[in-house]
Amino acid sequence: MNTNNDRGRNIAVFIGVYFIVKSVLNMILGGSFGNIIYAVFEAVMLYTGLQYINYAVVILTGLVVIKNLGNNISNIGSNWIYLLEGIIDIGCCVLLVAVADVRQHFTNKWTEIGRK
Repeated sequence: MNTNNDRGRNIAVFIGVYFIVKSVLNMILGGSFGNIIYAVFEAVMLYTGLQYINYAVVILTGLVVIKNLGNNISNIGSNWIYLLEGIIDIGCCVLLVAVADVRQHFTNKWTEIGRK
């Protein structure tokens, strides 16, 4: 895959690493190992720069934030770290769709998979 924008790829990779670190922390706090596998998959997909992957990641991350928002707010005393995590997730979503460098990174065509 081509690197269409180095700065955009670096931001996307940083977000992918954040997702992995977050999943490891959540597993320590009582989550499942499956979340780590999913986070690694997301990070790899963000690295590829394939068209529209950023939007797919934003939609899935947004759905998870919305799903957990009510519980995190109602139990803010014990779930404040998850509420903070949701706020950071929203920030990552904004970066993936609003920053021009990041959008430029996600211009690799799906038909170019496996080509040099």
